[in-house]
Amino acid sequence: MDFSVATWNINSVRLRIDLVARYLAEKAPDVLCLQETKCPDANFPHGAFRDAGYPHIAISGQKGYHGVAVVSRIPFAARSVRDFCRKGDARHLRVVLDGPLKDLEVHNFYVPAGGDEPDPDVNPKFAHKLAFVDEMAEWAAADKAAAGRAILVGDLNIAPLEHDVWSHKALLKVVSHTPVEVEKLKRAQAAGPWVDALRKLVPDGEKLYTWWSYRSPDWSNADKGRRLDHVWVSPALGDAVAAMEVMREARGWERPSDHAPVKVMFSL
Repeated sequence: MDFSVATWNINSVRLRIDLVARYLAEKAPDVLCLQETKCPDANFPHGAFRDAGYPHIAISGQKGYHGVAVVSRIPFAARSVRDFCRKGDARHLRVVLDGPLKDLEVHNFYVPAGGDEPDPDVNPKFAHKLAFVDEMAEWAAADKAAAGRAILVGDLNIAPLEHDVWSHKALLKVVSHTPVEVEKLKRAQAAGPWVDALRKLVPDGEKLYTWWSYRSPDWSNADKGRRLDHVWVSPALGDAVAAMEVMREARGWERPSDHAPVKVMFSL
């Protein structure tokens, strides 16, 4: 059977619910994982997702910051969260699908951005980011998260490869592409071990971006992007990855997120 999952840092689900509804209508993934929902659970717009044909909803939110959600056309058999770094942040959500996809797990992550200064000794936000990614590696190894059929998606806030950024040389000292972040993310990936679904389809030597800064007045022509959003799959699903799409045009919609939605299609 065909199955698809999408991931999108929406930068406020209530502010951009019309954009989400538009994406669901146009691209119709089976499962959509959202990050940075910035919405307490009591205020989550359940009705809009049900109206869009996504009645199965799992959320982990908090007022004003962070937040993750999974909306689905497929029922859930289970759901859970993990409090990484014991900060009480809503940055992880796990769902287990039911029905014909029974036992397929989806992990939705929102890794801390890390602030501006890539020095953990002077920047607590960067120290938190490094600790979070370290814990991702420990969790993947200890829980054997990738042992079965599993998908890990989200805004991981790190562009690990040279062609995941517009200029490898210019960004080596910029948070999201520093060597220490890249090393730690690769260790977390290897701990699964997880397969990078996007790079399975797009060669490492080709540019691939999912994020363009709000600071750029002409983001599309400047094209100074980074690949901060990822889809990793367990080895059991590696051969099932059939296609992928970064919906770049969504970055140009009115009042957009600075991230584009990313969709991966599977043939199971």
